Amino acid sequence: MLIIGPPGSGKGTQAERISAKLGIVAISTGDIFRANVKGETPLGVEAKKFMDNGDFVPDSVTNRMVRDRLAQDDVAAGFLLDGYPRTTAQVDELDDILGAANAKLDVVVQLTADDEELVTRLLGRARETGRSDDTETVIRHRLDLYREQTEVVVSRYAERGILAKVDGLGDMDEVTVRILDAINNS
Repeated sequence: MLIIGPPGSGKGTQAERISAKLGIVAISTGDIFRANVKGETPLGVEAKKFMDNGDFVPDSVTNRMVRDRLAQDDVAAGFLLDGYPRTTAQVDELDDILGAANAKLDVVVQLTADDEELVTRLLGRARETGRSDDTETVIRHRLDLYREQTEVVVSRYAERGILAKVDGLGDMDEVTVRILDAINNS
């Protein structure tokens, strides 16, 4: 399964909670990047060049990292991808990866949230963590980028009939219950 949502929607937190409840591994592309960079793998060295410049890691590098990660034994019982795919090229790559493994996605959970609430959440998180680079302007730009990049990804999964939209606002436990209900009803 996949979990998709705008920055600040709680997808990382919910990915951990859902994977624990379902007994599957949560896979975050951010974690994959950091592990490869830390391990100084060839892909990590390549990705680090882009990350150090503040650029997005290109699809070609991201796709290879995800392909490598999904080939590991711990995903055999299932997995929850967080942060991938974000582009149509990544959707196509994931389709190829899963097709080669004779597997398919069961559900794509899209966490939804009001922009004003997300801005408030992210500004609060920036204050708590001391991230001076997360200004309201930067946050709004990230939300715009999310919509631009993922709208077509979300529509592709909606066309397949596997998209479940879930309200990402409210108490953490309530959101988890809503996600589990959406998974069970898909």
